[in-house]
Amino acid sequence: MIVLWILCGAAALLLILLGAAVIRTLRMPSLRSDYVPHPDPERVDRYAEKLSRMIQYETVSRPDTDLREKFLGFHRVLEELFPLVHARLEKTEIDGNLLFRWPGKSPEKPLVLMSHQDVVPAEGEWKYPPFSGAIAEGKVWGRGASDTKCSVMAFFQAAEELLEEGYVPENDVYLSSSCTEEWAGDGCPKLVDEMERRGVRPWLVCDEGGGIITEPVGGIHGNFAMVGVFEKGKADVRLSARSQGGHASAPMKHSPAARLADFIHEAEHRRIFRRRMPPEVQAMFETLAPYASFPLKLVFGNMWLFRPLLLQVLPMISAQGGAMIRTTIAFTMLKGSDAYNVMPQEASLGANLRFIPHQGMEASLKILRKLAKKHKLEMEVFHASDCSAATDIHGEAFQTVQRVIGETFPGCAGSPYVMTGATDARNYERICDSVVRFAPVIYGPEQMRGMHGVNENIEANCLPGAVDFYRNLIRCGRP
Repeated sequence: MIVLWILCGAAALLLILLGAAVIRTLRMPSLRSDYVPHPDPERVDRYAEKLSRMIQYETVSRPDTDLREKFLGFHRVLEELFPLVHARLEKTEIDGNLLFRWPGKSPEKPLVLMSHQDVVPAEGEWKYPPFSGAIAEGKVWGRGASDTKCSVMAFFQAAEELLEEGYVPENDVYLSSSCTEEWAGDGCPKLVDEMERRGVRPWLVCDEGGGIITEPVGGIHGNFAMVGVFEKGKADVRLSARSQGGHASAPMKHSPAARLADFIHEAEHRRIFRRRMPPEVQAMFETLAPYASFPLKLVFGNMWLFRPLLLQVLPMISAQGGAMIRTTIAFTMLKGSDAYNVMPQEASLGANLRFIPHQGMEASLKILRKLAKKHKLEMEVFHASDCSAATDIHGEAFQTVQRVIGETFPGCAGSPYVMTGATDARNYERICDSVVRFAPVIYGPEQMRGMHGVNENIEANCLPGAVDFYRNLIRCGRP
């Protein structure tokens, strides 16, 4: 009887809490993020032509390869397109990486606008040649169109127009662009070293990474300005299993391939990394709640009640959402014997990890080493880096970005979010406390598929908004 009373009491309490959540949700306003660009066609054409010229100059970068001469050629294209920037700003070139200083009325609290010049290789069959810069179907096509020559064009163009108007910024402005971002090379670190040598400590750094995302969560429609406030860490890992080999006609148990398969199965099916809701992710869901249908609004708008449930189901319904609450491991490479009838003496497995702050690089790798030891695997770690610091979403710099987004893109809701990939921005954290990842262009499903894939493109009509965002950020009257 006592147990029954306890169960009835728990059920009653749950109904009360659920009722409170429903009432709270019904009182929540229903909003729409209805921003769509309606730019001047002349500006669209002019900016599209500039971006097309930049795409036509192939800037594929490769690890540990000296491509400075190639990028110096690209710099000549930039000089043709943005002559005032090159004539009036202080230019520094380091091994193909670019840094421009625009002296303001004060050197205090400078602004850094940045994005990379380099692109990944273009493989596969494209609708338009990948380095044609074709302007067709209302889009600019080609490798780098969305990742991220669009941003480079936009902030160079913003500076060009303001210089033409005779504008002098209140504070120094830096334009920063590396040529090694796509392989996490040393380009951006060299630029940061140079700024550190000069004693420059930026008030705000704005890089690529986020963007105006169409339907950022399934069921939430419209364009939303998703501003990345930290990046997950990452590492490449190789796991190896060894044996004496032998003929496949008499296979031994626990062969290298089998041990690797057991390891993969356990890592995939047992929850080896802890799930937790970072405050920035919770803020994202709470920001998006008023724009959702009632079921999602009920969950997102009442995280005090539904957070445990969301932690359980999020990885099942959204790979991107799941990656924001835990360290992830992706198995990407496998190698065994070179013949069907030969047992391998060694089999290897490649994996990519992305670390979350609540279980960072050291803790996550410790868990993986323990699991590897259980399956008698050797483990090697390459290219490891921990999570970046988080920008204060309540701080003045982040709030300034949100205000400029609201002014530039009326009707577009802004939200913090977590970068599950990696950018050059993390390098600036040793000299700047407020680093955001936001490219002010629209990324719909087609643009998201094209990044590092085939048929990369960007909608031409979003380019004027990108230029205006950087203009407004430069002119925002920072303290």
